[in-house]
Amino acid sequence: MAKAIYSAAVDLGATSGRVILGTWAGNRLALTEAHRFPNAFRSLNGHDYWDVGGLWHEVQTGLRKLAALLPRGAKLASIGVDCWGVDYALLNDAGRLVFPVHAYRDARTQPGLKRLGNTRAALARIYAATGIPNVFYNSSLQLEEVVASCPAVEDLATRCLFLPDYFNYLLSGRMANELTIASTTQLLDVNSTDWSRPALDHFRIPSQWFSKPVLAGTKLGRLSAGTREALAAPALEAAQVIAVPGHDTACAYDAMPAAPDGSDLYISSGTWSLVGYESEKPLLGAEALAARVANERIGDGRYRPLTNVIGLWLLECTLKEFASRPANDREWSALIAAAEKLPAPAQLLDVTDPAFSNPKSMRAAIDAQLRKRKVAPPKNLAGYTRLICDSLGRGHADAMRAFEKMSGRTFKRILIVGGGSKNRLLCQATANAAGLPVLSFALEGTAVGNLARQLIAIGAVKDLPTFRRHLAANLKQTVFKPQA
Repeated sequence: MAKAIYSAAVDLGATSGRVILGTWAGNRLALTEAHRFPNAFRSLNGHDYWDVGGLWHEVQTGLRKLAALLPRGAKLASIGVDCWGVDYALLNDAGRLVFPVHAYRDARTQPGLKRLGNTRAALARIYAATGIPNVFYNSSLQLEEVVASCPAVEDLATRCLFLPDYFNYLLSGRMANELTIASTTQLLDVNSTDWSRPALDHFRIPSQWFSKPVLAGTKLGRLSAGTREALAAPALEAAQVIAVPGHDTACAYDAMPAAPDGSDLYISSGTWSLVGYESEKPLLGAEALAARVANERIGDGRYRPLTNVIGLWLLECTLKEFASRPANDREWSALIAAAEKLPAPAQLLDVTDPAFSNPKSMRAAIDAQLRKRKVAPPKNLAGYTRLICDSLGRGHADAMRAFEKMSGRTFKRILIVGGGSKNRLLCQATANAAGLPVLSFALEGTAVGNLARQLIAIGAVKDLPTFRRHLAANLKQTVFKPQA
């Protein structure tokens, strides 16, 4: 029997993080959650920040717990980190933070967003250069604001690492920018795997802050001496730190057991719904710009044209305003069942409304949109849940049809992973609106994709198609067929 290989996936999300032990044996991957912890940005004096020190503490805690889960005498082979997109850390040569780590929902980018949006020639030029639309959270706008409002930062900072890059540095001691996370920034050249000089110049961002991005699968080295000492876990000391796809969506896409003919549409459903497909070429032009298509990258350099639908952020924030919100799986199931019994909403939400990006009250923002259309708001939490899931389903379908029109493709199935894949109301709403079967996988998409790239990098698996083939053979799936 083949010897088991053990790897660690550090999976950091905007609302929670996890450290997961992956065990690869007999061409099967088993996952064991070592540690899960909450995450949230904090507001301070009108701005929003991440507690990166707290996150690093939780990562170390998780790795120690993971070490305790290893069989006696077993050694961890590798570690990889994935994270949400766009946010970054500014460091000096010694690796010290020289500026607080902002959260992407901070409103500080609004002036730059409006300025670029109101300059059509510049907007088209930046899109042609980067393949990324003008969105409030873009790293380009964040860094432009920092340089403009705090010009001394150019004297202090010598490197810009995006968050998975930064945690890779804390683990390995090596500073490197990884390709998939770089592709979320609106600063990467859409026609190469290097930075876009026109974009850097437009946003007045120092080019020396970045190194040419490495492809996913690059070995960054073993754990640094400081990290080994802090962890005090001998079973981890020989582990290779692998630059997996740093963007969690890229990891989730890697985990999709996709049809080889490219006829599947992917949805990574969580706080955001990332709707897209894999392609050998980017999707550019005026129509793609108008549709806000983001040409993010796959770890091997290919493309993931996708669009952001606001996702379960709508429901997450609405739940906070109800004392009756579910606290466990049984209560979640009861809420979904109650929502399913309700009649379909008379009108759905426009999920592209920017009022939903970070309101003080999501319920109030939803109610305000409905009242503008002279529609009564839902009466209870089940009503809001039904409205939100049906609206997101239509948002997914709208994105699919836009992609079909622009790319000339015809999609045959929709594959969904992430938290939303467990929500049968959302999956069915998507199938109904799209008129296609939705395949929901009992799959921890981001962690599986993270581990897949590690296993390929250390030679345990030949390549991604091989991994997907092995994965599909042992994967539980639920099919939601369109209903009238």
